[in-house]
Amino acid sequence: MLDQGAPPQNQTSAAPASPGVAARLMRRKPVERLVAEGGQGEGGSLKRSLGLWQLTMISIGATLGTGIFVVLGDAVPEAGPAVTLAFVIAGLTALFSALSYAELAGSIPVAGSSYSYAYATLGELVAWVCGWCLVLEYGVSVAAVAVGWGEYLNELLDGTIGVTIPAALSSAPGEGSGIINLPALIVVLLAMVFLLGGARESARANTIMVCVKIAALVLFCTIGFMGFKSGNYADFMPLGMSGVSAAGATLFFSYIGFDAASTAGEEAKNPKRDLPRAIMLSLIIVTALYVLVAGVAVGAWNWKKFDGSEATLAAIMNDVSGQTFWGTLLALGAVISIASVVLTVLYGQTRILFAMSRDGLVPKALGKIHPKTGAPRLNTVLVSLFCGVLAALIPLGKLVDATSIGTLFAFALVNIAVIVLRYKRPELERTFRVPFGPVLPVLGFLFCAYNMFSLDTVTWVVFGCWMAAGLVFYFLYGYRRSRLATPES
Repeated sequence: MLDQGAPPQNQTSAAPASPGVAARLMRRKPVERLVAEGGQGEGGSLKRSLGLWQLTMISIGATLGTGIFVVLGDAVPEAGPAVTLAFVIAGLTALFSALSYAELAGSIPVAGSSYSYAYATLGELVAWVCGWCLVLEYGVSVAAVAVGWGEYLNELLDGTIGVTIPAALSSAPGEGSGIINLPALIVVLLAMVFLLGGARESARANTIMVCVKIAALVLFCTIGFMGFKSGNYADFMPLGMSGVSAAGATLFFSYIGFDAASTAGEEAKNPKRDLPRAIMLSLIIVTALYVLVAGVAVGAWNWKKFDGSEATLAAIMNDVSGQTFWGTLLALGAVISIASVVLTVLYGQTRILFAMSRDGLVPKALGKIHPKTGAPRLNTVLVSLFCGVLAALIPLGKLVDATSIGTLFAFALVNIAVIVLRYKRPELERTFRVPFGPVLPVLGFLFCAYNMFSLDTVTWVVFGCWMAAGLVFYFLYGYRRSRLATPES
């Protein structure tokens, strides 16, 4: 007779039930663990070498540039003189999201930016979607900025030595006789070289370039104001509010860089204090310059002249001054300053992939740190080559809209993450708090959604295909390899 207290024969103790699919998709990474792992990579760690000044310059460097030097020429035909209002709308959208970024950056100072914030609050699947959007946002924006850099390089060459790079070698396929945009590829590879030297060296180069770009825009305002005609504002909103909305969605591309400071969370000396300050300072400075430059540009030129123009600000200066010297000088400033956008946005992309690699959602090789420079070398090379190919082969307009929709989606998630984290972790230390409780994050989410739905159908189709590809990769790779799914984690 069997002992009533013994287990039946051929039966072992029941193993703990594994979590279901839904539970695994919603697993969150604790804030304390995110912070504790900060800086740690495969075979080494990132170096904490950046202060408030460098962080602010990174944020300004990633933001101030292409939106005003290049994309302004695409936005004015959509909104007319009301492009200044479109900049304000895009700036407000960015401001609400910047407040949320500042709170989360002060609470979770890590390299992954909104990807890491989503991982701590909304779960792994949402974090993956956010990270995948950031790959689109940063990677494609680097390519778009590089294309704009090539336009101003041609303007500079024309004004100095009287030659330009042939269209076949300075335009993407499908743009006239374009075969490859060689200048765009070159500037991405130059940025890669700087980044391989380490964060401190890259930050120094960026600071110099930021000072040059601010000086160039102040110069434009000084010269451009001499040709200001109030009559150019007579028909302020010729295409109605729908045109302003469309321009605002396009111009949101101009604001994507302010969150670059948050990607430096693991290389900042005092991230809890300095990241929120750097984010807010950079956004205020950039918005003021954007509105001022746009106002002067539309005052100097009739809005219909912007359609199809390249190197718009340089062309306006040449027109107003009656000579090519000032336009050439601005083109030189633009070539230097737009290069800083390529550098800093590319930096942000590599750090986001670094964080995703550490979490096991992308291959570990992307998180391997070079022992001497403290930079993720393979990550930097692969990302640079990917962005360089995009810049060489895809037209600017397509790149801008694809960047905007990825950015808006990621920003919308950040606004939600603030609300969720306040509810789930009210005791967490916050060095900055978004004022007025959940009101401003909700407004930030709504503004992002509004701008997303102002983008055209083709952009949504591209975004949908990108998301579908990302989900396939996640379920084939990251779902099982996530460090949260492995026993030792």
